[in-house]
Amino acid sequence: MREGLRSLLAGEGHDVVAQVGDAEALRTAVRELRPELAIIDVRMPPTQTDEGARAAVELRAEQPDLAVLLLSQDVETRVALTLMEEQPRGFGYLLKDRVLAIDEFLDAVERVGRGGSAIDPEVVLRLMDRRDGVNRLAELTPRERELLGLIAEGHSNASIGKRLFLSQKTIDTHIHSILGKLGLPATPDQNRRVLAVLAYLGA
Repeated sequence: MREGLRSLLAGEGHDVVAQVGDAEALRTAVRELRPELAIIDVRMPPTQTDEGARAAVELRAEQPDLAVLLLSQDVETRVALTLMEEQPRGFGYLLKDRVLAIDEFLDAVERVGRGGSAIDPEVVLRLMDRRDGVNRLAELTPRERELLGLIAEGHSNASIGKRLFLSQKTIDTHIHSILGKLGLPATPDQNRRVLAVLAYLGA
């Protein structure tokens, strides 16, 4: 898979500066080469548990401008929320199956590399399912829930408009309504908006 990703990214004009097979080699490569983006498997040798995720946390603390796209075989919401809450800019979390949707994967790479976010739809759904107590999501209309999922995945208003065939004015109205129903203040900062939504869903 690592070689496949290298070939895919290189074919799109990205400069792949290193490929590594374990967390320690990852730390060394990022510290020495200081790439703009690191695509990291959550589970890496030797234990195949959370070495990649822990390395990502360390490297982001050392290099706040480092964009990170985590890949995981399974949904692990704790990892996603921890990294999003600490540094929402330039962060992505996708299931490995999402790589097979090449155009969507490359779009996520570009978005994260530019300082945006990309959260897998399955992670968003899992966060919604974890809600306890009063579920304010129940107050949302089906369209608002659909739009909320796209916001949490990291899509811009323009991207949402294209996907749902909605005007920007309609999207703005929906977002204002969503944030109001969830008790979240509206903000022009896209990343802060995504962080607030994910933090609420994972509360």
